[in-house]
Amino acid sequence: MRAAVAGDVDFSVAARALTSMDASNYRRVPLGVVAPRDADDVAAALAVCRAHGVPVVARGGGTSIGGQATGTGVVLDFTRHMGDLVAVDPEARTAVVRPGLVLDRLRAAARPYGLTFGPDPSTHSRCTLGGMIGNNACGAHSVAWGTTADNVRELDVVTYDGRRLRLGPEWRGAPAGLRELVAGRTALLRTGYPAGLPRRISGYALDALLPERGADVARSFCGSEGTLGVLTEAVVRLVPLPAEPVLVVLGYADEGAAADAAAGLLPYRPLTVEGMAADLVRGRGAEGLPRGGAWLFVEVDGRGAAAELVRAADALDSVRVTDPAGQRALWRIREDAAGTATRMPDGAEAWPGWEDCAVPPARLGAYLREFRGLLAEFGLCGTPYGHFGDGCVHVRIDFDLWTGEGVGRFREFSEAVADLVVAHGGSLSGEHGDGKARAELLPRMYGDELVALFGEVKDLWDPDGGLNPGVLVRPEPLDSGLRFEGLPLVGLGREVARCVGVAKCRVEGSGSGPGVMCPSYRATGEEKHSTRGRARLLHEMALGEIVTDGLRSEEVRDALDLCLSCKGCRSDCPVGVDMAAYKTEFLAGYYAGRPWKRPRAHWTMGGLPRLLDRFGTGLNAATRLPFAARLAGVTPERPLPRVAERSFVSWFGERASGRPPVLTLWPDTFTDHLAPQVGAAAVRVLEAAGLGIALPPGRVCCGLTYVSTGRPAAARRVMRRTLDVMADVEGPVVVLEPSCAAALRADLPELLPDDPRAARLAGAVRTFAEALEELAPDWAPPRVARPVTGQTHCHQHAVLGDAADRRLRERAGLVGEPAGGCCGLAGNFGFEPGHYEVSVACAEDQLLPSLHAAPPDALTLADGFSCRTQITHLAPERHPRHVAEVLAEALDEGY
Repeated sequence: MRAAVAGDVDFSVAARALTSMDASNYRRVPLGVVAPRDADDVAAALAVCRAHGVPVVARGGGTSIGGQATGTGVVLDFTRHMGDLVAVDPEARTAVVRPGLVLDRLRAAARPYGLTFGPDPSTHSRCTLGGMIGNNACGAHSVAWGTTADNVRELDVVTYDGRRLRLGPEWRGAPAGLRELVAGRTALLRTGYPAGLPRRISGYALDALLPERGADVARSFCGSEGTLGVLTEAVVRLVPLPAEPVLVVLGYADEGAAADAAAGLLPYRPLTVEGMAADLVRGRGAEGLPRGGAWLFVEVDGRGAAAELVRAADALDSVRVTDPAGQRALWRIREDAAGTATRMPDGAEAWPGWEDCAVPPARLGAYLREFRGLLAEFGLCGTPYGHFGDGCVHVRIDFDLWTGEGVGRFREFSEAVADLVVAHGGSLSGEHGDGKARAELLPRMYGDELVALFGEVKDLWDPDGGLNPGVLVRPEPLDSGLRFEGLPLVGLGREVARCVGVAKCRVEGSGSGPGVMCPSYRATGEEKHSTRGRARLLHEMALGEIVTDGLRSEEVRDALDLCLSCKGCRSDCPVGVDMAAYKTEFLAGYYAGRPWKRPRAHWTMGGLPRLLDRFGTGLNAATRLPFAARLAGVTPERPLPRVAERSFVSWFGERASGRPPVLTLWPDTFTDHLAPQVGAAAVRVLEAAGLGIALPPGRVCCGLTYVSTGRPAAARRVMRRTLDVMADVEGPVVVLEPSCAAALRADLPELLPDDPRAARLAGAVRTFAEALEELAPDWAPPRVARPVTGQTHCHQHAVLGDAADRRLRERAGLVGEPAGGCCGLAGNFGFEPGHYEVSVACAEDQLLPSLHAAPPDALTLADGFSCRTQITHLAPERHPRHVAEVLAEALDEGY
């Protein structure tokens, strides 16, 4: 293969592990991965595979729900080299795309012309055009703009036996014998497909080959799931963007009532009619939504159309949103349902085993009520959501896929739901394709004769059967190859199995808004540096089939090496994968019994609290030595921080305050030894707000540096000593350093779950802004009235939240938002050898552009010591400060 293709050929353990799963319940282990550079490479790769009798599966973003993006032979990864946009023709309203192009990149290129690509699945930020064509993807706007098949004009494909075909209408590009085969079966094609069903995705769309439908071979190819040919280029249709989009959210009593109402809204020509139940909105996520137990998200073009729709809708309540930011916030709730649905309200796991059926829209309410009854009959739980205007329902269900008995029930339920869907005139797949999940059940929908015709068509296109075997035609059993087989029921394997592969971590660049996840993937574009990729490697490590050396795996260590432990996935991943915690657990096992293999930075940076306590300012002399970086095991590309001449604890101990303490101010390592001015500023502001302050009655440490370097046992020892010191401390504990606050609030109770003192201290932790808001609600901060830029600490984003900080800035007249994303330094990460370039690339994603775009007089806010260190190094003109410093200075200047 390496001799035949110009692209990348990777048959390594890591490459195979990274592509063994998609976003489904299934797992198939490939022989290797090829990333072709062009159509010639695709043809060459197919020729090699054909010569060796090896099957091929085409893969884009790997977000398929049915298992069709996995395979046992060679995986063709189109995202690496064939993801370009060839051309946009605004006059013809078309675009020429390669299969690995991410949908959002096409939409961004078409937007300046007032155009877009109509189909928009919730994975639009990472799904590819090739995958959309393969699955005939749809999305929220299909009620207005149709499926992908409705928006395809021409396709270039290569067959397994080497034919290059240009597909289009009027039989263009049809393989030999297809026209004659269809001519003899026109009656079957006219009667064998259900009518009145806008989301009929299951099976081959052979009715598109009927003469009255233009004998459109390209349209018929859409939804064939890589079983007929391999796409190399496509001409797609673009549609005009709405002139004045208005999002109307309608509240209903439950999803059944919402489903009943959905079809009645279609005469008002909506652009979307999306439905979801309140069960899928966690915590404070329902802010901005109207009253109700379920909602319809209806987009229309124009305020008048919105008013007419609201008058016609029989809803309990409604909201209308016209500003783009507000619309994006509400749409994010709907788009994240694919992830939030995987966790039941009680924390139980749910899976995409029956994800994607569709019925005629007018029958959706009746179908959902019977579907709910079927769930109850089988003792299962799941919350439907999806494209109610098209009658398409998604649902994650709490199947037991870990035991033989549970898998048997999974099969029984799948068969029962298939019969229910067919009874309502529906399609087993309404969006994501059949794959392994539903193809076995197609005879229940289409009957044996039409399914047999699917097989004959497959043999015309792919006589050798080399393209994605076991999918759609002659399928493997739906309960075979489940990715849970062999995984331990407890431990790390069980934890990483919660990654269902929706790949929100694979968003490219800064287009994802204020989110943090996943900074290393944004920097490198490598799957193994995404949260999903790392979870897949850990999954395979737990199984032990591909990754055979367990916690000594070099492949897993290499993938986790560029994990910044930013915790962004903890909040941004829809299923709450916590890669920072998994990294800590893995590193502890990887170095267990061989501490000499640890990088020196794990001892120096990881043991920084102890070193600073022991040596203090004596470390400054050591850092000035020419070999200091090598001695400390850190990169020479960064200046080492200097220890303050006087610690914050020392400063505080020499001053007097007449106020009785109402809070304890936590002297974290960074504030105490490296930035005591932040602690002094916080005292100035807190006392100005009328609050008395005490420090802990002994030396305390949150254990963060030990956690981030994979030393949980040491972290637990430090935490227990801290709990001993804090045993008699009452009231709020204010922590100025966000990473330390997050460690106390999250890591502490997770590492010491059986110590009630841990939960008590975690519950007492307050950020600086939270303390002012809670303890001094009537205090007015000084009006600084300046624009701001800077960085929100990633741990604050992921664990603590920044709502109180936003309100404090607003009250102080600090206008603007700090950057999202991660600064890239991330504690010890940016100081470790080999990380510097990635650390800088992370900063270049969102932080540095935000700093450069800010007005010259903007204040640079960064509450985290790491963030301030990174900004000082990469943008020294900005002089970053903690918000406490800005407020204290304003108080001293009499604002």
